[in-house]
Amino acid sequence: MAPRYLYLVRHGEALPDESGLSADGRHQAELLGRRLRDVPFAAVHHGPLPRAAQTARLIAAELDCPDVRVSDAAGDFIPYVPAPEELPPEATGHLTGFLSHFGPEDRDRGRALAQEALDRFTGPVAGERDRHELVVTHNFLIGWLVRDAYSAPPWRWLGINQANAALTVIRYAPDRLPAVLVHNDMTHLPAALRWTGFPPELRA
Repeated sequence: MAPRYLYLVRHGEALPDESGLSADGRHQAELLGRRLRDVPFAAVHHGPLPRAAQTARLIAAELDCPDVRVSDAAGDFIPYVPAPEELPPEATGHLTGFLSHFGPEDRDRGRALAQEALDRFTGPVAGERDRHELVVTHNFLIGWLVRDAYSAPPWRWLGINQANAALTVIRYAPDRLPAVLVHNDMTHLPAALRWTGFPPELRA
C-alpha cells in the first residue's frame, strides 16, 4: 500500500443564481490551478453542479491531468443528520433549525453519498507509488471528510467551513492515522478574493 494525498477544494464563488461562477470565482479557480500545476495528480473529481464542474475545468486547464471525472459522491449533499441528543446543548437549537430544512429523501441520499465518498476518496492506495487526487466539491463534503480524518463524531461536520477556492489536503498513509496537512488555505489568493463563501462575521 502507498499514501494517498487528497486535495479538497470548495468551488469558486458562484453567481447569485448558482448557474456558474462569478468573475471572481473564475479568477479564484485559475489562481488555484496555478498553485497546483506541479502536483502529479492521478485524477480530478468534481461534483455535478455547474459551479463545481466549472471550477474543476478551470483548475484542470492548468494541470497535466487528463483524467477529470464527474462524481455524485463529490456533490452537494447533507452527509449526516444527528439526533438532537447527539449535539452539544449550546448548539442544539441553531443546528436543528438549520437541519430541519432537509427532508427524509435528502437525508437518505446524503447518508448514502457520504459513505460512498469515504469509500472512494479516503485511505491508502494499492501499489508502491504515492497517489495525488483532487476533489472539487462543496462545503459540506469537505467538512465531512475533515471530521472523518480526525475521528470526530459524525455530527461534527457541522461548523467545519471552507472558503471558496480554499485548499485542504489530507494524507492517508499505511499504518498511520490520517493527517490533515492543510485546511482552508487561501495563500494562493489575493486579499480581495479571500473568505468569500463565509458570512461576514466569520471572515478573518
